[in-house]
Amino acid sequence: MIEWSPVSYHNLTELLRLQSERLGPQPALRYRRYGLFHDVSWEWYRQEALACGAGLADAGIRPGDRVGILAENRLEWLIADMGILAAAAVNVPPHAPLTARQVLFQLQDAGVRWIFVSTRDQLAKIEQVRRELPQLKGVVVFDPGAPGQQAISWNAFLAQGRRALANLQAEMERRENALQLEDLATVMYTSGTTGNPKGVMLTHGNLLSNALASWQVGHHPADSVVLNWLPLSHIYARLVDHYQSIVGGMLVCIATSAETLVQDIEDTQPTHIACVPRFYEKVLTSVASADPAKTQRRLRDLFGRRIEWLSSGGAPLPVAIAREYQAAGLPLYEGYGLTETSPVITFNRKGANKPGTVGQALPGVEVAIAADGEVLTRGPHVMKGYWNNPQATAESLKDGWFYTGDLGKLDADGYLSITGRKKEILVLSNGKKVVPNHLEGLLLSEACIDQAMVYGEGRNFLTALIVPHWGNLRQALKTQGLNVDHESEVTLARHPAVSSLLRQRIDVAFKDVSSSEQIKKFMILPTPFTVGGEELTVSLKLRRKVIQAKYAALLEAAYQEAGGQEGCGE
Repeated sequence: MIEWSPVSYHNLTELLRLQSERLGPQPALRYRRYGLFHDVSWEWYRQEALACGAGLADAGIRPGDRVGILAENRLEWLIADMGILAAAAVNVPPHAPLTARQVLFQLQDAGVRWIFVSTRDQLAKIEQVRRELPQLKGVVVFDPGAPGQQAISWNAFLAQGRRALANLQAEMERRENALQLEDLATVMYTSGTTGNPKGVMLTHGNLLSNALASWQVGHHPADSVVLNWLPLSHIYARLVDHYQSIVGGMLVCIATSAETLVQDIEDTQPTHIACVPRFYEKVLTSVASADPAKTQRRLRDLFGRRIEWLSSGGAPLPVAIAREYQAAGLPLYEGYGLTETSPVITFNRKGANKPGTVGQALPGVEVAIAADGEVLTRGPHVMKGYWNNPQATAESLKDGWFYTGDLGKLDADGYLSITGRKKEILVLSNGKKVVPNHLEGLLLSEACIDQAMVYGEGRNFLTALIVPHWGNLRQALKTQGLNVDHESEVTLARHPAVSSLLRQRIDVAFKDVSSSEQIKKFMILPTPFTVGGEELTVSLKLRRKVIQAKYAALLEAAYQEAGGQEGCGE
């Protein structure tokens, strides 16, 4: 086990080089192509990244220039990322599901000069806005046969980089040696629940310190196999699956897609998987049985024989879910962090796990609670600031502390609990304050509810918009003797039996909350909140103002009604 230190390496490029020299022919990455998984070695990984970096340098990319990646998870994403860093450039990775106009904002704001895209569809987004990006000098497309008239193929670009490397070897070494901990590695744009997102500036030191500290507390076996499926354009997967795996010399398997994840688990037999709570909830629901022993056996079988532990981040993990996995012999550890903190601040771990909390601080990370309950942190993991936004930087960074915007508390053993978002506290007309995401967590703990948003700012009681888990709800109605398989979701959203069942379930879930926190009325929506509909961020957080505006008439009607049915359809 290495000792934690933010200066064990000078930069991420050096980290990959040293690991490739140490591990050479051992497998570094595993990816599926033509239905089969293939391995590539550490030395191959380093050489491809170096060829990519040389290609960028040959194309005129200078140290500090911004280069984008607009792509879904794939082998080329990882190589391009390390290639950008090898050129001493800065990776700007817009999320793959974003629209052309959303991508345009990030590319313009960061001044991106080159970009890698995955497919013809992603290329079309760039071509749609290319005239508004005069600083963009080149586009590389991963998929063969996809380049347009103003793009180059990935294979051709790498071939060009290999040729250029013969004359640029000394230059590439100079760039690596010049990179220091304080140098910028990436600008990652926050999800943006309101307005335009902010570009978070993370340095090589930020990412190295967090990867080293996360690896140290993880107690990873020497033969660890990490299955990656969360988007690499998010800092969570990029740090935990990507950079931490380089630190530990771990094999990373790239899942084909969210839809094939169960098959990918079976085929790769990973030791570790990082996911979001909704994944764990959905998996548990899919294997649930009236017999707890059968449920536990199904869970163990699904995750495979080699799993050491699972990690959860990005949103609150219901305690009941964590305990169900623990009972099945699958430790599920919850952590906490933000893009601005590289991201991990705290993490539960083997030998130090307290369900219901987000764990203890990583080595080298400090956590404090302000007088108003806001969670503060400082250390080498905290961002350099927001790109081109000194005002936002000054508001978030004060005297070395980063103000997270989350509310929380620390217990006597240093375990952190997150109790809500500072800006999302609802104040009712009677002055009572409630934390909506806590109440939404209670709603989502009910198997018949898939999505929920609590509303009530300035009102005299709380309401909620609810999207049922239609499969579970239909099954629950069958146990009551009502078969509605032939009914559409639109019809069911107005069905009195659906409202009645949900009312009963909500009352049970809310039996221990105060009267001001009770959901007096709820509205059933037949269709889910989506990223494409702009109701969710790409990290699947609620965009409350968008949802409130979209359903304003429905919400207003709930408060205008005097008595009557509490649950009603859209």
